[in-house]
Amino acid sequence: MSAPRPAGAGRPPRGSRKVAEPHFLETSQRDSNAAVTARPASLLQTMRAVGWSFFGIRRAAGYEEDVQRLNPVHVVIAGVFGAALFVLALVLLVRWVVGSGAALG
Repeated sequence: MSAPRPAGAGRPPRGSRKVAEPHFLETSQRDSNAAVTARPASLLQTMRAVGWSFFGIRRAAGYEEDVQRLNPVHVVIAGVFGAALFVLALVLLVRWVVGSGAALG
């Protein structure tokens, strides 16, 4: 019989594991993604990205960049703010049309 092995024997030390790059990314994509992820987007850049996505006119490359850089909390804040602005604009438009009498006529 062999002696029992200590717990964790044969395993790499904690925190020393390397996370593998996704196999579907080409080397050039990995390099460009590394440059993109180096600097997170500001709240203003997040507002711009959310604003463009309200209109639905984002390029695929812009979308991929956003996924890498945008903070999800900023996206939620910008989305709620954008939706509130949209609702406010609709309410003001309806009040203006009804108040001017254009709806009667």
